Amino acid sequence: MPAIPSLGGLRGRGVGRAKPVLPRPLPVPLSAYVVDCAVYVDGERLSGRWTHSEAIKEVRKRRDGFVWIGLHEPDAEQIQGVADTFGLHELAVEDALEAHQRPKLERYDDTLFMVLKTVRYVEHESPTTANEIVETGELMVFLGRDFVITVRHGNHSGLARLRRGLDEDPERLNLGPSAVLHAIADHVVDHYLDVTLRIESDIDEMEGHVFAPRSLVSAEQIYLMKREVLELRRAVMPLGIPLERLAEGYTRLVPDQVRSYFRDVADHLATVSERVVAFDELLSTLVDATVAKISLQQNTDMRKITAWAAIITVPTMIAGIYGMNFDYMPELHWKFGYPLTITVILGVCLLLYRIFRKNDWL
Repeated sequence: MPAIPSLGGLRGRGVGRAKPVLPRPLPVPLSAYVVDCAVYVDGERLSGRWTHSEAIKEVRKRRDGFVWIGLHEPDAEQIQGVADTFGLHELAVEDALEAHQRPKLERYDDTLFMVLKTVRYVEHESPTTANEIVETGELMVFLGRDFVITVRHGNHSGLARLRRGLDEDPERLNLGPSAVLHAIADHVVDHYLDVTLRIESDIDEMEGHVFAPRSLVSAEQIYLMKREVLELRRAVMPLGIPLERLAEGYTRLVPDQVRSYFRDVADHLATVSERVVAFDELLSTLVDATVAKISLQQNTDMRKITAWAAIITVPTMIAGIYGMNFDYMPELHWKFGYPLTITVILGVCLLLYRIFRKNDWL
């Protein structure tokens, strides 16, 4: 794509000797934020590179086709140029600049604005030691009669592979910009399915650790996993209503041929939602089981401590009685008094040990 012409340096003018002009920092050109800009006519991508203004002029001159522009984390100044060219609503543009939007679908005159949360599974050695399992980003989509604009926040939700796949399917692109919106929604939900499958494997592994003898899994680690599932849930659950609206004819920008495809995406999202709810419930159960296991272990430890304290009480009591220094005490001056006392102490201690051992206190 050719770079948008930038302003050159200023030339000083004056009578006599010209004053030197200090160079001004140039603004970052729009091309730094534009991932791709393409014109599609009859489902085929036109050759050449286009600026956003040239692309929409070409489409409207032909009165056929549409423009697809991909932006990555543009700032307010950069996106405003696109907004002015395509007539985007200022509230939607403001939302597109923020990277913390809830999944939603809004209609502004003849333009749709849709927000989707993207997710990525973070590789780790074990779910019991990982600090992050799910990373989220955002995709904002502006859909018009002859354009679709995607604004991406995050480094993991690129659409380059998706665009290449659509370029090889002109029949699908011939349905118009709404076909691109469907492809993006389907792409995002497919990633949800992949992430939920891998999280399910992690939860199964964590469950095995929780119920294993002498497990080292703590309630804090399970709660961390629950927080990651909650982050996934915030991305998945709110998207159901926008997809249902698109499947039910919420706008004329989505023709009947494309609406049926959105129903399929909504069905896949329902599957993901059920899994996420099940994960949340299972992790709550694992937290309760871990706490109960810790309480049981503490009770077991307390029984052992009590049993040993009871055994130690016997020699302590006898030694305390014979340490009171009275003259007339049983067997005090007997030759076999000491061996008999030691034997009684050992016998009673051994008897208590066997009793506690039989009752699983030791």
